[in-house]
Amino acid sequence: MPFQKNHKYRWKPEGEKALDAKPLCFKIDTELKTQLKAIPGWQNKLRDALPELVVKWSSEIGNSSSTNIP
Repeated sequence: MPFQKNHKYRWKPEGEKALDAKPLCFKIDTELKTQLKAIPGWQNKLRDALPELVVKWSSEIGNSSSTNIP
């Protein structure tokens, strides 16, 4: 069966923005992975928490680089 544009059963994004087609992958230890995957809705919860972490880490980078300037 050929692909049909705008088919009623096509995948739709859950939020306002579509997710990137290329996933971000990183390695974690097995125990943490098991604990994380045991949490219902862990992917959405992680997506919600990441923007806050990025802002926090970005501000830490900004603060540390400004203190290193002579």
